[in-house]
Amino acid sequence: MRHGKKFNHLGRTASHRSALLSNMACSLIEHKRINTTVAKAKALRVYVEPLLTKAKEDTTHNRRIVFSYLQNKEAVAELFRTVAPKIAERNGGYTRIIKTGFRPGDAADTALIELVDFNELYNPNAEEKKTTRRSRRSTTAKKEAVVAEAPVVEEKADEPTAEAADSTEEKTEE
Repeated sequence: MRHGKKFNHLGRTASHRSALLSNMACSLIEHKRINTTVAKAKALRVYVEPLLTKAKEDTTHNRRIVFSYLQNKEAVAELFRTVAPKIAERNGGYTRIIKTGFRPGDAADTALIELVDFNELYNPNAEEKKTTRRSRRSTTAKKEAVVAEAPVVEEKADEPTAEAADSTEEKTEE
């Protein structure tokens, strides 16, 4: 009987299930979102959210506890360096599960699980990029600007111009 056994065994032995969840958690931390089945996504959420809570306080003890679950130094470093500062003010609910339909091969119900603070589309608290306000010129101003930017013909020093010829004639008259 399975009375009181609340978590999903996912049809695997305990060691296989822990390895699966550890690998999925590392992938989630590295890529910020992964596609999987709904059952695995729900099991992963229960597995990874306590680790994210521990990562909010960067101590050696918490790093060792998280490493005992993940067994991946790069994932632990990524979690404590980039993920933890973004989720620091959040009180839980670090992941989002979005159902994406059915897998073509076996019609399994699939889902996208992602870290909430790393999705720019759905994150209402994201800092908006400040764009500079650019003024536009009127059409008459554009025409004047084009006329003002017309290429200037430079005079060559060896050829006398009309003004230069006039000045030489004035000198000879005096």
